[in-house]
Amino acid sequence: MLRKRYLIPAGAPLILLVCHLITALDVPLDLLEGLQQPPTLTHQSPKDYIVDPRENIVIQCEAKGKPTPSFSWTRNGTHFDIDKDARVTMKPNSGTLVIDITGGKVEAYEGVYQCTVRNEHGTAVSNNIIIRQSRSPLWSKERVDPILIQEGNSLILECRPPAGLPPPIIFWMDNYFQRLKQSERVSQGLNGDLYFSNVKTEDTRNDYICYARFNHTQTIQQKQPISVKVLSMDAINETIAAFLNDTEFYSDSPAGERRPTFMIPKGRTSNKLVLRGHVLKLECIAEGLPTPEIHWRKESGELPSKRTFHENFQKTLKIIDVTEADAGLYRCVAKNSLGSIHHIINVTVMASPYWITEPKNLVLAPKETGVLICRANGIPDPSITWLMNGIPIENSPKDLSRKVDGDSIIFSDVQTGSSAVYQCNVSNEFGYLLANAFLNVLAEPPRILTPANQMYQVITNNRALLDCAFFGAPIPKINWFKDDQTSILDGDPYVIHDNGTLEIHVAQKDNNGKYTCIAMNDLGKAENRVQLEVKDPTRIIKQPEYRVVQVAGKVIFECKVKHDPTFTPTIMWLKNNEELPDDERFIVGEDSLTIGEVAEIDEGTYTCIANTSLDKDSASAELTVVDRTDPSTDLELTDESERSIHLTWTPGFDHNSVIEKYIVEYEDGLHEPGVWHYLTEVPGTKSSAHLELSPHVLYSFRVISVNEVGRSQPSYPSRQYQTAPAAPDENPSKVEGAGNEPDNLVITWQTLTGIQSNGPGLQYKVHWRQKDVDDDWTSVTVANVSKYIVSGTQTFVPYEIKVQALNDLGIAPEPSVVVGYSGEDLPMAAPGNVRVRVENSTLAEVHWEPVSPKSVRGHLKGYKIYYWKEGSVFKRSRRHVEKKILTFSGDKTHGKLPGLEPFSLYKLNVRVFNGKGEGPPSPDEQFETPEGVPNAPAFLKILNPMLDSLTLEWGAPSHRNGLLTGYTLKYQPINNTHELGPLVKIIIPANETNWTLKNLNYSTRYKFYLNAQTSKGPGNIITEEAVTIMDEAMASRQVDIATQGWFIGLMCAIALLILVLLIFCFIKRNKGGKYPVKEKEDAHPDPEIQPMKDDDGTFGEYRSLESDTEDHKPLKGSRTPSNGTVKKEDSDDSLVDYGEGGDGQFNEDGSFIGQYSGKKEKEPAEGNESSEAPSPVNAMNSFV
Repeated sequence: MLRKRYLIPAGAPLILLVCHLITALDVPLDLLEGLQQPPTLTHQSPKDYIVDPRENIVIQCEAKGKPTPSFSWTRNGTHFDIDKDARVTMKPNSGTLVIDITGGKVEAYEGVYQCTVRNEHGTAVSNNIIIRQSRSPLWSKERVDPILIQEGNSLILECRPPAGLPPPIIFWMDNYFQRLKQSERVSQGLNGDLYFSNVKTEDTRNDYICYARFNHTQTIQQKQPISVKVLSMDAINETIAAFLNDTEFYSDSPAGERRPTFMIPKGRTSNKLVLRGHVLKLECIAEGLPTPEIHWRKESGELPSKRTFHENFQKTLKIIDVTEADAGLYRCVAKNSLGSIHHIINVTVMASPYWITEPKNLVLAPKETGVLICRANGIPDPSITWLMNGIPIENSPKDLSRKVDGDSIIFSDVQTGSSAVYQCNVSNEFGYLLANAFLNVLAEPPRILTPANQMYQVITNNRALLDCAFFGAPIPKINWFKDDQTSILDGDPYVIHDNGTLEIHVAQKDNNGKYTCIAMNDLGKAENRVQLEVKDPTRIIKQPEYRVVQVAGKVIFECKVKHDPTFTPTIMWLKNNEELPDDERFIVGEDSLTIGEVAEIDEGTYTCIANTSLDKDSASAELTVVDRTDPSTDLELTDESERSIHLTWTPGFDHNSVIEKYIVEYEDGLHEPGVWHYLTEVPGTKSSAHLELSPHVLYSFRVISVNEVGRSQPSYPSRQYQTAPAAPDENPSKVEGAGNEPDNLVITWQTLTGIQSNGPGLQYKVHWRQKDVDDDWTSVTVANVSKYIVSGTQTFVPYEIKVQALNDLGIAPEPSVVVGYSGEDLPMAAPGNVRVRVENSTLAEVHWEPVSPKSVRGHLKGYKIYYWKEGSVFKRSRRHVEKKILTFSGDKTHGKLPGLEPFSLYKLNVRVFNGKGEGPPSPDEQFETPEGVPNAPAFLKILNPMLDSLTLEWGAPSHRNGLLTGYTLKYQPINNTHELGPLVKIIIPANETNWTLKNLNYSTRYKFYLNAQTSKGPGNIITEEAVTIMDEAMASRQVDIATQGWFIGLMCAIALLILVLLIFCFIKRNKGGKYPVKEKEDAHPDPEIQPMKDDDGTFGEYRSLESDTEDHKPLKGSRTPSNGTVKKEDSDDSLVDYGEGGDGQFNEDGSFIGQYSGKKEKEPAEGNESSEAPSPVNAMNSFV
């Protein structure tokens, strides 16, 4: 949480100044040279001063004043001449006395001391300081007789310690210095006695010792041990004779149960006096059997909840910081099962004098007016006495400017010589108060004590305090100004305090600036300037959050800080308000704390603290480390019986993750030693389980705890417990009958486990008989196996079967009967009347008549359809025929064949199958599928693109799915923005696989769409794109220009000129000169050298192409420089992007003989971001 604060510059004292009639002023002698001041006491010893006789006596008296005051002492009302006592010295520049008691007696210096402090402006006096020596006397010798007491009686062991100064602390211990255990029955009273409400035989001991500890002398005194023997009534008759002669015997009658009576205090009422501000302790101790309980209440009101405490097992009521409201009647009630008793304590609260208004030092200028007030209270009301310079004021010199009015002295029209020290003494029978306050008459111009040009920094929205400590007489008036403003700062948000401090309640950014403080009185003025900077607060904007982490995991606490840009905060992490452990697992990042390999010791509260020089912010988060629960302990078996037992355990430590459940496992030491089995589970709120057991098992149990982290380690096993054997309680499960040959019946079952056997000699009695036949049961007894085979049965006949368990102690209950079948054989018949109905070119439905149940000779599993394609309708296939199988479960009589090929010849047959296998097939049925639409043509190529024509070649569809009736060709042009032009459609005969298109536009891109069709409709479409070539005249010019002699000569001249220029530039550079070659070249570009920028050597011969038509304009979409030369960098596209351009070639006449293949997407040339369609010129240059 952010702790808001403001920064007060070091060395800037805050001094309380006078600004009205009754305001006190302390003259800052340490800051103002030459100022006069009467003496002022700054420190003195307490009124009641108990000294240690082993140490020197130091009586303190410190004071200040100008001129430096002198000190003197009185003892017991007379002057104490310290120069005549060699043991007494006074500290330099101080009135503190040091009395060396080495070799002397402290008693000689006991008494009442008072310090007097004087200078020329007045006299101050200290309190009466009573010096007494601390005392720790020994216990007086006494004979402590043994105590013999009957069990049940009450007893008081008296301590009666010696009177010491101060009183000792009492406690009871034994010979081994161990404190005696106290309780509601046995407790120590406020007077130090040990009270037994009733005694027990266990209270017998011979070392009840009362100790008194004297803290001042650091000594402990001990009383003689007290011996107590508690006897029952039976023991009394045997031992009373032995103790009768020399033992005090308590109670000669049986001590039975009784109602309470008070041991302390006595009677029904008592009184208690307490002083205001002290601690009130009321005590009630009662005896009785059973032991009474004590309760407290106030008769005339409620007990003060925040100041009331019950101690000593409710026997002591303590109220701290007593006030007048605590007076009244208090009732303590002692109660047990036989009755109750009460006692009333009347509490009276008195008060030694206490200040309401303590007189303060008064500084006045000549002719000013002021008041000294001395106001106090007490019970009874205190009296007030005034003194001047230590003398009763009535015996002091008369002063017309002074008037005593009860608790006040009024000064008017004071003069320079009126300075003095006044004492106010307030007293009643319970104590006194003495205060010194001076009147100092001064005439001083204003002085500002705050250092100049102080810088104050404060956080936004916090209070800003700008100091202007001042002094002057008369009291100066303080005004504040901001920056260059002339108006006085007064009113919201500014407050000027009496001590000159300027307060800004809630500082904001616009409060930044320079402030001027001006102090003025009749004798002059003084001023001081300070500066205020308001800073942004430091805030943690991403706080660490509560985390729950498993042991060995990793946790990250985030702490992102926002702060004033002029500060660099320091980030510190604490664990449980202490420094982080010195452990490499703790990694402090810029805005996070990472803890790796978390352990349980890492659990706690992690705090991120962001500190700047002005403020800080902090945020905390808890880390909870969880782990698997520790194993349970103390497994105990109770309530043992033949078939059940009760298991209890002590849960292990849950490691901060609540136990969800307990799993109880058992080990069978007879049948499966070392193997543990699940038995039961109980909720995590329980720690016991009632376990159902089986006969003839040697049990051991263990418990596993489960929490959200996982399973604990198993507990140590319990002791073993063996149950007696018995006949089986259950029969084998999963009894089945099914033959694996046509003439047998295999009976199987799941055997009983060792724990299910209930005893030794486990066997099984197997019964069977044919169902629906009036036969007797056939049975056989087998060993502990899981199968029996009956041979010589009929094929697939139902049998009734039952298997019964038995052991040496008897048989299990009557088993249930199941029905099984003898072995199956292959079906004998094939399905009849197989019919096929073709629904469409890819789907047919098959129907058949089922076989008779008897011919199945087993469990009917279903029917299978075998089908295969013989070939196309007009062409038989000579390749291997692949048969397909569709299976239909159950007794279905029809099924559908999906995924057939159109215009095909198929054959099929149907077979029935059971658990043994398939029966004979039905006769083959033949059917044809109708025509369908064809697939797309196998390929589409573009051949011989010319200026206005090109040829398309394609392959027939791989699956015609019928008789082709023709092809449909569509095409349309594509402009530079990839917009499609009008679509042209052509129908082509089915026997054609190429087609030439004429009358096309030159240098134009076209898109072609081709699909085949049958009588059922058109098939899928294949597409391709191609571009007709450019105008031949332009191509000729492009070729010729590179072969002209003048062009070759021009290129050579340019190269020579460039070489000369380079040599010239090199020479100029060596001489320090500069020649702007690039500027010259930019100013006079050579149009003939532009094509030479392409260094591609492929198709290099094409660079000599030259246009013979000078006014030929480039096609739309091409980019031609102003000099008419086409640059490769400006090309939008090339023919290489559409088709197999990389493998294309040109004939000698410039025609392109590359073959186009179906690229579906346009791939821009390297470095070209244009999406325009290519022009022929650009296409040509793309190969240069």
